[in-house]
Amino acid sequence: MFSLLVFVFFPFQNYFKDAWNTFDFVTVVGSIVDALVIELGTNSINVGFLRLFRAARLIKLLRQGYTIRILLWTFVQSFKALPYVCLLIAMLFFIYAIIGMQVFGNIALDPESAITRHNNFRNFVQGLMLLFRCATGESWPNIMLSCIKGKQCDPRAKKTGEMCGSNLAYAYFVSFIFFCSFLMLNLFVAVIMDNFDYLTRDSSILGAHHLDEFVRIWAEYDPNATGKILYSEMYDMLKNMDPPLGFGNKCPNRLAYKKLIRMNMPMDAEGRVQFTTTLFALIRENLNIKVRAADEMEQADEELRQTIQKIWPLQAKKMLDLLIPRREELGRNKMTVGKVYVSLLIIENWRAMKTTAGSGQQGTEASDHRMSQESLVDQQHLHPDSYGLHRTGSRSRSPSLRHRGRSPTPIGRAASPHGRHHYRHPHHHEIGFSDTVSNVVDFVKHEHRRHHPRTR
Repeated sequence: MFSLLVFVFFPFQNYFKDAWNTFDFVTVVGSIVDALVIELGTNSINVGFLRLFRAARLIKLLRQGYTIRILLWTFVQSFKALPYVCLLIAMLFFIYAIIGMQVFGNIALDPESAITRHNNFRNFVQGLMLLFRCATGESWPNIMLSCIKGKQCDPRAKKTGEMCGSNLAYAYFVSFIFFCSFLMLNLFVAVIMDNFDYLTRDSSILGAHHLDEFVRIWAEYDPNATGKILYSEMYDMLKNMDPPLGFGNKCPNRLAYKKLIRMNMPMDAEGRVQFTTTLFALIRENLNIKVRAADEMEQADEELRQTIQKIWPLQAKKMLDLLIPRREELGRNKMTVGKVYVSLLIIENWRAMKTTAGSGQQGTEASDHRMSQESLVDQQHLHPDSYGLHRTGSRSRSPSLRHRGRSPTPIGRAASPHGRHHYRHPHHHEIGFSDTVSNVVDFVKHEHRRHHPRTR
């Protein structure tokens, strides 16, 4: 029933883009065919294999739990290197099979020994089968002893009066077991362990597997799959998302604000940010891709646009403006995430300054208390959750499914006395006074136009 509902409400072309949806579809269809064949009682075909679809449902458990997904991702990533290991083992088998045919191919077949009609070096295929049996460790010492010097020759070899076999069998089989069992087969384990170590050694290293976590958490805030969420929800999402893509719930608010100012994604009229733009901005911030001072960012953006066009010319035609918004979308009359959080950062710094000044002037406590109350009222108008932008629609934000607590209120708490010693990004650029005033003015104008539309 669940698969049917998903198939009905999802567009046809989007439904099969997800591998798990395709797996669900095949499993459900196979189970339905199995049930119909059993009900109709027809014996024209063997339906035993159809019952495998019922057991295949357990595979869906692989998508549950972070550790299981890591193991599955390790297994998939290991397939990229396994063909090279298999090719190396195939070369080893080929060389030893040719040597075995030349040295031990004339030994007579003896049912009482290990060289029989099913186990010999008479041709290349039989030699490969014998070597595979030795690689598994089955009776390889007996096969070695059956190939030493002094064995009867096959009559078809036309070596009357001579003995076949060679004492080279000791070195031949011992070296093969050493190379195959102790070296080559262990390469499989080494490849898997290397990939598992890469995925688990340092969670701060950005990798392709982090995309799944970002998509999953974004879906909690965008249940209708519109590709956009409110900027206030984005802040909450990034605080609830572990690094490197997210900020983490222990990230200081000021540091989070400065990261968002550098990212500076554009917002639409309803204050929403786009999925692709947000993801690429996070990747660019984390990997430090063309991140420069504020007065050089326009040139850096243009260089990055040209680089993307050269590497991915086809994808760049559709996605370039989403990955790197044009400067027209970040101008004075446009609302951006950077302008919003510049305003919040000003309020945060002002509160910290007033708190520091008030602690040294006990005689002015009443005045400071009154001013702090006034600042609190102002902050409520500048709080990400208090802009009122998220009330434009009828839907409410989907609650986070993560067990961690919600991120703290960005401005609704007192500033830490250690806030002045926060971490400074190596490419951090102080915001000029004129730019700060301009951003605040743009923000106030935007809020005024939204709450007081022009009447005609």
